[in-house]
Amino acid sequence: MNKKVIGFVISFVSGLLVLASLKSQPTSAQASTVWRFNGSSHRRATLFFPLTIFPVSSTPRPSLTSTKIPTRTGTPTLKPSPTRTPTLKPSPTRTPTVRPSPTSTAVSSGAVIVLGAGDIACGRGSSGASCKQKETSDLLLTINPNRVLALGDNQYEAGALSDFQNFYHPTWGRVKSKTSPVAGNHEYGTSNASGYFAYFGAAAGDPAKGYYSYNLGSWHIIALNSNCARAGGCASGNPQYTWLQNDLNASPAACTLAYLHHPLWSSSSYATPAVKPLMQLLYDHGAELVLAGHAHNYERFARQDPNGNANPTYGLREIVVGTGGRSFTNFSTVAANSQVRNAATFGVIKLTLASTQYTWQFVPIAGSNWSDGPFTEACHGRHP
Repeated sequence: MNKKVIGFVISFVSGLLVLASLKSQPTSAQASTVWRFNGSSHRRATLFFPLTIFPVSSTPRPSLTSTKIPTRTGTPTLKPSPTRTPTLKPSPTRTPTVRPSPTSTAVSSGAVIVLGAGDIACGRGSSGASCKQKETSDLLLTINPNRVLALGDNQYEAGALSDFQNFYHPTWGRVKSKTSPVAGNHEYGTSNASGYFAYFGAAAGDPAKGYYSYNLGSWHIIALNSNCARAGGCASGNPQYTWLQNDLNASPAACTLAYLHHPLWSSSSYATPAVKPLMQLLYDHGAELVLAGHAHNYERFARQDPNGNANPTYGLREIVVGTGGRSFTNFSTVAANSQVRNAATFGVIKLTLASTQYTWQFVPIAGSNWSDGPFTEACHGRHP
């Protein structure tokens, strides 16, 4: 046998013997081996085995296999995560009181809309005046009433026809066809108020009288001439007094409205006792409401009798509306039963006249906020 093969076998067997001896020692071991070939010593070698010997389990370990994770193909469908929609609770806010804007008003069947004011248009010589007749007349066009009441001193300074044509006509004259006027003291600045009667014609009544009446809806309406000296007097037995008495006796209406220029009551210096006999007739026949001008302000009185005693059941309510545009008059001593006063706002009164009641509201010009109403009051009719 080849010597190299024999040497290889000897070396292999010797290695197995060394390994067998190490298996019996649990710690690091040192071994000296002498390798001999053909009975002679070739080399002495010292072998160190710094080994920690672990027991070998006879149980075979499972082989590790790679698990193939299936791969998803295609575009994944993304489901949006659910989100809670927050419930928004409105934060508490103060609700401002909103003044009703003037609009064309739809009214119940049989009701009519009436607008009115006095002391209206500036004219030649109206220096220092506010002259807001255009602004107040704009309210007439916007609201578009059934009737307009011009409460006297409609054209300053003396009621000349040329001033009516040049100042009143381009403003309040835009609703002339539905206007029923009364004369103020300034109209009589021209002889016999000729400019006033010439401008309004038949709508102003007989020029020798200046008072008349008509029906509007279910209401009876009376226009009085409070320039008593110009109308033959206002006292009992005078022509206008007698006419008014007969007119009221003949009217079957449950609700009556009267208007004139001079007020019986005012908290300024313009109260006019001369018209008291006419007011007494109105009160005795159960009239509801009287409108007046002359004082350049707005003042509303509670229901009262002609002597100034409160009578909430059958009293006569007077409202002064001298706010047509010319200027303002300040208040002095507050009169009895005066409820509301304003001397800083131009505007018109708006009346809604229904069959058994009425609603009033003061409507200011654009840019002003003050108002009065709307308030509704039932007609009381004649005294029992």
